[in-house]
Amino acid sequence: MRDKILFLVIKLVVIFLISSTQAYSQEITIKLHHFLGTNSTTHKLFIVPWAKKIEEESNGRIKINIFHSMQLGGKPQQLIDQVREGFVEAVWTLPGYTPGRFPIVSVFELPFMITSAEATSQAVQEFSYKHLKEEFNDIHPIVFHVHARGVIHSKKAIRSIEDLKGLSIRAPTKPIGDTIKELGGLPIFMPVPQVPESLSRGVVNGAVIPWEVSLPLKVHELTNNHAEIGGDKGLYTAVFLLAMHKPTYEKMPSDLKKIIDNNSGIKLAKEVGKLWDDAEEIGRKAALKRGNKIIEFDLNTVKKIKKTTKKIINKWILNIDNKNSNGRQIFEDASKLVEKYSE
Repeated sequence: MRDKILFLVIKLVVIFLISSTQAYSQEITIKLHHFLGTNSTTHKLFIVPWAKKIEEESNGRIKINIFHSMQLGGKPQQLIDQVREGFVEAVWTLPGYTPGRFPIVSVFELPFMITSAEATSQAVQEFSYKHLKEEFNDIHPIVFHVHARGVIHSKKAIRSIEDLKGLSIRAPTKPIGDTIKELGGLPIFMPVPQVPESLSRGVVNGAVIPWEVSLPLKVHELTNNHAEIGGDKGLYTAVFLLAMHKPTYEKMPSDLKKIIDNNSGIKLAKEVGKLWDDAEEIGRKAALKRGNKIIEFDLNTVKKIKKTTKKIINKWILNIDNKNSNGRQIFEDASKLVEKYSE
């Protein structure tokens, strides 16, 4: 009897060791899909190094295959559903490309929320722990971040609010589109890859995008004027998201999950935000080198814009209140976090 018991114990130990070894050696391949080209800051300096780091830290047990420029098909607006449904294991995208679907996170896209991309990205990430779990409960967010202050790139010089009247301006998200409309422009919604063709064909008179994106898209060659907002905060930003298919993440062995977790969150948000801030000057210099005009709105114009766009913020708060959430408190929480990381 003792021999039988000893045999059973040894057998169980062997089974445990085999299963543990199999779990440890389990490999996973992740298809990561996004809409920008290989010459973009996001692809070159963020996604590729991030994927390489994950692969190295997992000793090759996590393999990340990156598909840029919508190589796997679909439109940028569909990326969020591609990762939710498991068509791909990971995506980098804009939640705001699907208007009204993610209303809470759009608080950071309201007028005059952004200071720097580095500070505001950290603010969004911390904000997500309290306010965004329900909104993104069907995927696994790795990091939220924003781009640097948006610039109005146009064929016509825009020096005042009046100069915007009647101009068709590309907008990425609803809060930004509402802002353009309030200032007298006509917002045309489209993903950023469509901007160059739309400018060249005259579909839009201008576009709001940061300097960093203007360079790979050659927007500085399709426009001659660039209007910036001076002061402590910029006119707008847009929120981005790197996320995984939730079941894929949850089925990973704990040691591989830990590698993903260690390369997620606040620290990553800070790093990505700084990348965007640093890349701005390169795009700006390219426009200056071409002889384009960079216009910075004077203080009086900025005050007028802030006063005019206050309606957008109040409208957003009311909309969130109607969804059984405290819009004012959410807005204040977001604003305080931006201030916290901007100090």
